[in-house]
Amino acid sequence: MNTPAALPDIANVAVAAQAITHDLSIWGLFLSADLVVKVVIIGLFAASVWSWAIIFNKGIRIKNLFSTANKFEDSFWSGGSLEVLFERIGNRPRDPMSAIFAAAMKEWKRAGTAPRSSVTLQERIDKAMQVTLNREMDKLERHMGFLASVGSTATFIGLFGTVWGIMNSFQSIAASQNTSLAVVAPGIAEALFATAIGLVAAIPAVMAYQKISLELNRYATRLDSFSHEFGAIISRQLEEGH
Repeated sequence: MNTPAALPDIANVAVAAQAITHDLSIWGLFLSADLVVKVVIIGLFAASVWSWAIIFNKGIRIKNLFSTANKFEDSFWSGGSLEVLFERIGNRPRDPMSAIFAAAMKEWKRAGTAPRSSVTLQERIDKAMQVTLNREMDKLERHMGFLASVGSTATFIGLFGTVWGIMNSFQSIAASQNTSLAVVAPGIAEALFATAIGLVAAIPAVMAYQKISLELNRYATRLDSFSHEFGAIISRQLEEGH
């Protein structure tokens, strides 16, 4: 006679046992997640790893660029011969500032053998420096678009995984006809895990993008200032030559 009353207790014990055995660790949440949620998590994790690789690469590169620029400007403004400096740099400058200097010097040296043109030598030199500056900055800004994309979309992709996971959890709840916390919690945790991964990928990408962009703008301004200063020096020497 006590059997019907004991059935709910047996069901509750079974649910509690299932909750205890359910692995709520990060790896356990991933393994028990839906296929779509797994794909979202893997994609966000890969994007996060690639973002950190870009961040470290850009950080080291920018630090080296400023250090190299300081050394080059010390040599440039030391009062030594520009011809000697150009020969030392050679045809393969190692940094953008040296590349701008080398481009101007090459155009200056070609002036003796180049045919007459309506474009003045000063204009050709300025154009060569500007083209080199733009090309070098394009190289430095490579992969910055990826950081911007991760920072702006990773959260929404993670949110998509969360919504998908919650939908599956509700379907499981409806199928089991049990709304106890032991049944609901694991599915909700799996779903929210996708949003957490999205935030882990997005936040560093946004912060790094802002910081690296600021540093690149500073470096671009420094290159532009150097090109104008060098152009002014060449202009004075051309006037003195006449």
